[in-house]
Amino acid sequence: MCEVAMEEQGGEITEMDPCSSGGERGVMVVTSGGRVHPPLSVVWTTLLYCAEFITACVLSRGYHKTDDVIWMSFTIAFTLLPAVLIQLTLTFIHRDLGRDRPLVLFLHLLQLGPVIRCFEALVIYFKAGKKEEPYVTLARKISLEKDMEVTKELEIGQTERMLATHRNAFKRTAVIQAFLGSTPQLTLQLYATIQEKYILSTRLALMIITLISITYGALVCSVLAIQIIYDNYKVRLRPGAYLCMVVWRALEIATRVTTLVLFSTAHTHWVILVGLVNLLFFFFLPWVEFWVRRGTLAEGVEKNFSKLGTTVVLCMFTLLYACINVFCWSAVKLDFTDQELIDRKQTWGRLVMYYSGRFVENFTLITLWYFFQSDFYEYVCAPLLVAQLLICYSLAVLFMLLFYQFCHPCRRLFKYNVHDCLHCVCCSKSGRRAGSRRGNVPPSYSTAATMVLVSEEPLALLDPQNSLPSDMARQLEESSA
Repeated sequence: MCEVAMEEQGGEITEMDPCSSGGERGVMVVTSGGRVHPPLSVVWTTLLYCAEFITACVLSRGYHKTDDVIWMSFTIAFTLLPAVLIQLTLTFIHRDLGRDRPLVLFLHLLQLGPVIRCFEALVIYFKAGKKEEPYVTLARKISLEKDMEVTKELEIGQTERMLATHRNAFKRTAVIQAFLGSTPQLTLQLYATIQEKYILSTRLALMIITLISITYGALVCSVLAIQIIYDNYKVRLRPGAYLCMVVWRALEIATRVTTLVLFSTAHTHWVILVGLVNLLFFFFLPWVEFWVRRGTLAEGVEKNFSKLGTTVVLCMFTLLYACINVFCWSAVKLDFTDQELIDRKQTWGRLVMYYSGRFVENFTLITLWYFFQSDFYEYVCAPLLVAQLLICYSLAVLFMLLFYQFCHPCRRLFKYNVHDCLHCVCCSKSGRRAGSRRGNVPPSYSTAATMVLVSEEPLALLDPQNSLPSDMARQLEESSA
């Protein structure tokens, strides 16, 4: 038996097994409370909310002066709707209705809830560390370090717990602001710019702010999906991963919005049908799957809610999920039988189906616009614009693949990755001829980068040449034959 080495480093007690080999699970690591991180996400979400709200109000005033009643009405509607939902969300998460806080509730009525919440988070952060406090709870996470899984038990103090509540609340408000307010606002202002045939400086500023807000909301969706699916693991995203996701999401959303707006200029009424079909399909899809499986609604969504109240909350959640999928990939699959409401499996099949269908839809819409475009585009090179939109969406898919192949924080937990799928598809036709020479095939590149070798794995999975599941390889061979 090997002795367990004990090290103490700056308040952190680490137990290390010197005899453990790569790929084995490390022993417990107990970490005391560390430095509290500043609530940067709270501040950034508040700045985006205030900037978009103020710019939309200034633009609405300009529309009022020029008697553009339609543009003014839609601009105000797309500003107030997400603002009201954000106030309700913050009040619900912080449970202020059962507390005596009249000033906070009054500021929520004035649509200034995010401002006071941001101020509270900053006050909590700057007061942290001035007095010692006992930890409130313990959190156990698994950290992926090189070829080893190390389990850590973290002490969470009261200050850190309160800041975590603020961060989680503002992550949800960022998603609501992005896909219930910013996406229709960006679509409206781009459509108004084309119809009015001139660009206002305030309108351009609002379009830029809304695009940033949508990109950030989509980024938050991707990060939340990773944190929910890999809840037992400590997720750490590197700057390269953030950069890859920002480019992926920005290109995907900008291409989608531009395609819808161009199609609406040629077929104004048909675009309403396209939007409704998309919205209703993604809204009813999780409910149909739930009814087909004959499941029961997850308990514990909210203790004070009845079954009817739980259903209403799930419908609102599904509406947000549908709005996200209309413009970009939501990165999750809803499961109403789970308490987290999210399926924890990596849905590769859904991802492929979504991007394939969305590419075909965008191509169809932009082709219809090309043949029925208005006179406004007589000085615009239409074929070049069509090619640019298709290339930009293809680049978005490329950056998405790069993220899952190289930048995903838990890519070593995947049984197979993008490289494995592409390698299997490309080599499926020559699978029989290469069978006799399989002993000379070099190990898969993605296998070494994506597999975690744990002791519970069967020996067949430890062979680099068997990186793909047998059923998947068999299906590909049958389809090629």
